[in-house]
Amino acid sequence: MDDSSSTGPSGVGHRNAASATLTAILDRFSRAGRIAPLGDDERLDGRRCLITGASSGLGKAIAIELARRGAELVLACRSGIPEVGQEITRLTGNDRIEMLQVDLADLESVHALADTLAKSGRRFDVVILNAGLMARSARRSAQGYEIMFAVHFLANRLLLERLLADRVIAARGPGDPGPAPRIIFVTSESHRSSAPIDFDRFGEFVEYGIRDGMKQYASSKLHMCTLVTELSRRLAPGGKVGVSVHALCPGPVDSNIAREAPGWLAPVISFVFGLFFQAPGRAAEPAVFLACSREIEGRPNMYLHMMREKSVSPEARDPEKGRRLMAESDRLLGRHLRTSG
Repeated sequence: MDDSSSTGPSGVGHRNAASATLTAILDRFSRAGRIAPLGDDERLDGRRCLITGASSGLGKAIAIELARRGAELVLACRSGIPEVGQEITRLTGNDRIEMLQVDLADLESVHALADTLAKSGRRFDVVILNAGLMARSARRSAQGYEIMFAVHFLANRLLLERLLADRVIAARGPGDPGPAPRIIFVTSESHRSSAPIDFDRFGEFVEYGIRDGMKQYASSKLHMCTLVTELSRRLAPGGKVGVSVHALCPGPVDSNIAREAPGWLAPVISFVFGLFFQAPGRAAEPAVFLACSREIEGRPNMYLHMMREKSVSPEARDPEKGRRLMAESDRLLGRHLRTSG
């Protein structure tokens, strides 16, 4: 597809998963077009943030930096409770950190998290949807969906539907004081290498092995990027921002996202990650920018690749595909799309 933003400074592009990975590595070392990082004066004092998948890696690094900038944090994680929150308090001196358990591969667990947040009466200023995985081979979620499709797309679709309906994320109306809430998706440039979404087989389980895992990962990220742009259309109609929706690709991160790699490949991955990939603290910069920057207040639908602004792919920007994505996911989610009672 023709997309002027589909290549970075390296010019390699995203024709397939391998070239997308090479582009990400090469782009990491380029300084062209980078946004300046935030100053220490851009803080979140008095603001409440929800982060998913914050028990390790990128999510934990984001949590540490937002805590350092004064945010009150709720970390929704599958593990690391309460040790990770206690560690972040020790590192930052911020004791306004709570951890809640959620398994994003189980829609009932997502629903239970939404119930807990709704019943608490809390409102969130920033929601960062960071949790993710790279599956070694095909497996089913609790409801029978392919695991990356379930975690990267369906769980986020359900969680946001609930948080918005229950006013845990409360859209700013005309004349309301203060900044609009921000929703930030951690996605991937690999979405550009995905085949178009197959709406005729939407949500069907897909069998794959280690050779095709990256293709399925890219597909799940295309679903996510399409959701980002469609939500932004709905939550900022005509540019009147009730809720700002943004997304980012952090670039290559030295994290445990490839934890399911087979044993023989693990040393190779560890070597490549350590040599070429960013430490999580550095990779957290675009998420922290989107959460804290005063400069982007009132602006919808910003996408950062590392610290460069781009557009998502034309596939992800297509309004008709965005509308169909919402309709088809409504059908799949069914009874899960309900407010707390």
